[in-house]
Amino acid sequence: MSMRELVDLGVERCKDGYLQNSDDWNHDMVLRLASEWNGLEISDEHYPVLEFIREFHNEHQVTPDVRDVTKFLIQTKGMDKKEAKKYLFKLFPNGYMQQGVQLAGMRRPTAWCVG
Repeated sequence: MSMRELVDLGVERCKDGYLQNSDDWNHDMVLRLASEWNGLEISDEHYPVLEFIREFHNEHQVTPDVRDVTKFLIQTKGMDKKEAKKYLFKLFPNGYMQQGVQLAGMRRPTAWCVG
C-alpha cells in the first residue's frame, strides 16, 4: 500500500512516512506500513518490540532509543547485549530508529528535525 493510499484512509503522515497521530496505529497498520519497505516480513516477533516502543513513549513522553529497546530484549528474552542488538537489527534491517519507530506508529523524533 502506498503512502497516498494511507492518506486516503484518513491517516496523516509526515513527508518521511511517520504517522502524525500515534492513535491511528493498530496491528493492521503495521502490515500496511511494512509493505512500503521492500522485503520486510512482519512476524509475531515484531509486535512485542513495537508495543514496548509505544508503552515506553506513553510513559516517558519520548521515543526509546536503541539502549532502551536492548534492555527490554535482555529482560524479556534473556539475551545478552550483543545478541539483543543483533536481534533488533534483524527485525528492523533499515535501522531501529527509522523502521522500528515508524512501524510503531510514532512521530519522527524531534531530535532528527533540521532547521
